[in-house]
Amino acid sequence: MRGFEGAVLAVVVSASAWAQAPDVTALYEVSAAGSVAKLAPGARGTVVLAITAKDGAHVSDEAPLRIELKAKGASLGKEKLTLADSVAKKAEGQKYADPRFEVPVTAPAAAGQASVEAKLTFFICTEKVCSRQMKTVEIPIEVKGG
Repeated sequence: MRGFEGAVLAVVVSASAWAQAPDVTALYEVSAAGSVAKLAPGARGTVVLAITAKDGAHVSDEAPLRIELKAKGASLGKEKLTLADSVAKKAEGQKYADPRFEVPVTAPAAAGQASVEAKLTFFICTEKVCSRQMKTVEIPIEVKGG
């Protein structure tokens, strides 16, 4: 029976350690800076999303990265993004690039409020851990004038 008790204890300790994974949310920032905030009716602009890792961390280029976009009152050039859609590329000698996405958005023909919701799923990694992150960003767009 001792072998069985030891196995159970090992499973409990492993599950406990897994449940207490380190909080990596301070190791990155998700931003929509550079996104269009105002558009004339029918005009085009760009929605920008960037994931910036801080010192000691990086966005995994091996684990899946997904972004699902949903527009309200506007239309998008693309609604699903992966790491391959990032406009940021590694510079020579750079180990990782912080992903940045630029998606065309077209305002409706009438004035009003529009928005783009982005649901991001990605992995932030350090030398010791990789942690799945899920963030939602809402980007308001005011449609007015001409």
